[in-house]
Amino acid sequence: MNKAGAPVFGDPTPVGNNGGMIRFDFFDDGCDEDKDDERNDLDTYLPKLEAHGKSELTRIINNHAKNGRPVSCLINNPFVPWVSDLGEELNIPCAMLWVQSCSCFSSYYHYEKSLVPFPSEDQPDIDVQLPYMPLLKWDEIPSFLHPSTPYPFLRRAILGQFKNLSKNFCVLMETFEELESDLIKYMSQICPIRAVGPLFKNPLLETSSNISGDLIKADDCLEWLDSKPPSSVVYISFGSVVSLSQEQVTEMAYGVLNSGVSFLWVIRTGETSTGVSGKLPDGFLEEAGDRGMVVQWSPQAQVLTHPALACFVTHCGWNSTMEALSSGVPVVAFPHWGDQVTDAKYLVDEWKVGIRMCRGEAENRVIPREEVEKCLGEATSGLKAIQMKRNVMKWKKAAEEAVADGGTSDSNIEEFLNEVREISFKKP
Repeated sequence: MNKAGAPVFGDPTPVGNNGGMIRFDFFDDGCDEDKDDERNDLDTYLPKLEAHGKSELTRIINNHAKNGRPVSCLINNPFVPWVSDLGEELNIPCAMLWVQSCSCFSSYYHYEKSLVPFPSEDQPDIDVQLPYMPLLKWDEIPSFLHPSTPYPFLRRAILGQFKNLSKNFCVLMETFEELESDLIKYMSQICPIRAVGPLFKNPLLETSSNISGDLIKADDCLEWLDSKPPSSVVYISFGSVVSLSQEQVTEMAYGVLNSGVSFLWVIRTGETSTGVSGKLPDGFLEEAGDRGMVVQWSPQAQVLTHPALACFVTHCGWNSTMEALSSGVPVVAFPHWGDQVTDAKYLVDEWKVGIRMCRGEAENRVIPREEVEKCLGEATSGLKAIQMKRNVMKWKKAAEEAVADGGTSDSNIEEFLNEVREISFKKP
C-alpha cells in the first residue's frame, strides 16, 4: 500500500467532512519481508497469519488504550475469523464486514449448518435450492463449497467465520437492501445484518480521494479514455488474484482484436496465489494501435464512471460487481472461482446486466477467440446491449439512493455507530 502511494504511515489522515480520521497500523505476519511466495501459498500462510496476528493485534490494541484511544469495536472480514475470538478474549465488541453478496453469505450459512443438500463426493453435480434465491447449478454455488475445489483452506477459513457468527454483534454487508431485498430480510432473522454498501460510493468517502487501499500504483489511463467517443471502450480486468493461462490470454487477445472495439486492458505481471498470467502475443499492441491501451493496474472506480466506457469484461469479484452496478456499466462475465461464479449467475440471469462468456474454472476449457468476439459484439451494440444498459442504470440509481443522506445504507451505518456507542457506554 505504501509503494502504491497511499498515505498509510504517520499521523491520522482526515476522512470525509465530519472530522473523521483514519490511521493505518501494520503488524508482522511472520513472513520474510521480501518473500511474496510465502504469502501466495495461502494453505500455510493463513495459519501463520493467525498465530502472529493474535499477539501483534493484542499489542496494537493495548498500545492504543495506553495512549488514550481505547478500541470500541473490532471489525473483521471473512478470512480472519480468529479476530472475533480475540475480541471475545479482550472484551471488545466485534462486527464482521462481509465482503461478498448476501446470496453467498446465505450459501455458506446453509452449507455450514447442513440445512440443505450441497454437491458432495457422491453427488458432485446436484443443484442447490436456497430460500429466496434462484436455483443454483453445481457450478454456480461459491466454488469453495464444491468438493472439487483446489482451495479447501479458503473454505475452512470462511466457514470458521460462520462458526463464530454469535461472537459478532452484527454483520456489516457490502451490498444494499434494494439489490437483495427479500434475501436480506430473511437472513436478518438468523443474524443481525446491516447492508451498508456500496461503500466506495459513500459520499463521505468519495470526498477523501487521498485515501486509497490499492496494493498497486495505478497507471494513468484517464487521459487516453478522454480521447475516446462515449460508450466506445471495452474495459477488461480480472482483478488482483485471477491469472489466465497463456492459451487463454492469446485467444482473448485475438478475440478483442477481431471484434474491432477499443479497449483498456489491465494485465497483471508477476505471480499471484493462482499462478502467473500469460503474456500478450507478439505484435498485439502494434496491431491494436491507438484503439487499445494495456496497463498493469487502473483506477477502476474512475474508469467505470468514465463516459467512454461501453462495457466491463470482468472476473465478477464482488468489488468489481458492485462497482459495475453502481456505475451503470454492463458486464461480460468471465468468472474463475469462489463467489465469482455466483455473482456471474446474478449479473446475467437475475439482474439482466451481463452476458456470460464462461462458467468458471470448473468448466475446464479455453474460451476461443470466436466466442470472445461474439460476446463483445453483443455487449457493445444491438438490442441486447441497449436492454442491459437500461437495466444497469436502474441499479446505479438505486445504489446512489442507498448511500445518500437518509438512504438505506446510510441509515444502517448510522444505526451501527449508535449501537457501538451504546455498547461502549454500557461496558464496565
